[in-house]
Amino acid sequence: MFKIGFIGAGNMGGALAQAGRKALGRENVLVCDSSKERTEEAARRVGATASEREEICKTCRLIFLGVKPNAVEGVLHEIAPLLRQRQDPVALVSMAAGTPIAKIKSVSGMENVHVIRIMPNTPVKVGEGVIVYTPDAESTEEDCAALEKALSKAGITDKVTEKQLEAAGALSGCGPAFAYLFIEALADAGVECGLPRAAALKYAEQTVLGAAKTARDTQKHPAELKDEVCSPGGTTIAGVHALERSAFRCAAMDAVLAAYKKTFELSGK
Repeated sequence: MFKIGFIGAGNMGGALAQAGRKALGRENVLVCDSSKERTEEAARRVGATASEREEICKTCRLIFLGVKPNAVEGVLHEIAPLLRQRQDPVALVSMAAGTPIAKIKSVSGMENVHVIRIMPNTPVKVGEGVIVYTPDAESTEEDCAALEKALSKAGITDKVTEKQLEAAGALSGCGPAFAYLFIEALADAGVECGLPRAAALKYAEQTVLGAAKTARDTQKHPAELKDEVCSPGGTTIAGVHALERSAFRCAAMDAVLAAYKKTFELSGK
């Protein structure tokens, strides 16, 4: 069994480390943070092994950079000398938004190290996330297989091009926030109709969860599933009409497109 290491184990890094521990075992997941105290706290929180950057750079098959985008360059300069000594395969896995593979390779100057860029979303914390990834040209099938195995307990993984990574981030990365707004709106409507707040929220959550699971498990087109709920002259089609009158689908599409455009503004492209 191979080892994976996390340099930085905050919210997202910690969630992926916890998923890695479930997939590979505690002894095969190493974490380190900005101090010994933070490292030990992170290790306890995710159930992994507290370590140091030097050990991670020497022993881990995959090294996740769980630091803020503005800290990536400094970390790369620090670990580059250690990674240049490696003779066995190693891949850097970056989750830094707006930091392309070309920049990571340019800054690191490490020809022997492969780079995989990932974009996970927050539901990885409950094992139902989306992790899209794009490997550099030098990455091997073994690199990708190791990544998918390490993150198998975090949700689904899917390989895309780097250009598609930004689009996937706008959809799956920002999408949970849009879904939470919808859940909140359903619950508010339930309260207005006379339901207690707690009950309305519980029903809204389960309704969205059940609908998503039905779509995933049946593999039917959403339009077909919608039609199955809409009886002629019934209550559901009246509600669908109200959503269409308010341009519900257009608003959802606009939300994803706005997030996509903002991605390029933030990265300076």
